[in-house]
Amino acid sequence: MEVKQTKVLKFRGNEYPCCASLTMGIIGGKWKTVILYHLNGRTLRYNELRKEMPTVTERTLSLQLKALEQDGLIKRKVYTSKPPLKVEYSLTDFGKTLTPVIKSIADWGDYVVAQCSK
Repeated sequence: MEVKQTKVLKFRGNEYPCCASLTMGIIGGKWKTVILYHLNGRTLRYNELRKEMPTVTERTLSLQLKALEQDGLIKRKVYTSKPPLKVEYSLTDFGKTLTPVIKSIADWGDYVVAQCSK
């Protein structure tokens, strides 16, 4: 009997059993996709992101931003020329490759709302 070898995908020190698992490992969770959605095509400061997502806690937002930065999806630019400290977030070129995926997720959400409100 032949045993089929499972292909393991590796990304930034983590292993994933399939491509869907890898994708969800990077953008999964309640807030990462929302952050990417709000950063699509624009640069936002931390407080501007907080206003876009009023129900996220500061700790959660901070942790999710760090995770997205570590995965290379967003860039964090710090301006220290004068107080107060100014920090801006934007998508990297790698993060921009997710734009069609994020748009599809948002469009599907609009579709579900339209279907459920009938």
